[in-house]
Amino acid sequence: MDKKAKNEKRGKVIEVLNQARGMELQAISQYMNQHYNLDDMDYGELAAKVKLIAIDEMRHAEAFAERIKELGGEPTSEPAAKTKKGQKVEVIFPFDADLEDHTMEVYNEFLLVCRESGDSTSMKLFETIIDEEQIHFNYFDNIGGHIKDLGAVYLAQIAGTPASTGPASKGFVSGPAAA
Repeated sequence: MDKKAKNEKRGKVIEVLNQARGMELQAISQYMNQHYNLDDMDYGELAAKVKLIAIDEMRHAEAFAERIKELGGEPTSEPAAKTKKGQKVEVIFPFDADLEDHTMEVYNEFLLVCRESGDSTSMKLFETIIDEEQIHFNYFDNIGGHIKDLGAVYLAQIAGTPASTGPASKGFVSGPAAA
């Protein structure tokens, strides 16, 4: 394969990785906004789980960025869409299930681009992330179903639960770099 064809294939992979990164950045923003809103509504348990899913999405965004850099590209910092703010609790979980379902559909298409371009490393990255997005979808779909079927009874059981996700992990300022 000549260099031009190889660069074209690499460019296609970088393009889909960047599109996926933008989708992850949008999910991070969306889920963190929902986390704050659920916490304000006093649904701490739901807020905590949505925050943890946002952290998963942060890992995904970083993994895509690292792969883009390995391929010689520049990771995007632009979310794929704007954050929907002020959602009611009854809307959040079906909305997020749809977002995850759409993400899996698109990532499966991106996986094929990687396969066709001969990039098994990026293909495996998409496979791993699709598996995690499926877990997120299942959670959002289940909670949405509980809220739809049980409504106020279900939400009353969660009201007043803590939003804590456990001890904060060490960051740059409070971690080893601060010493």
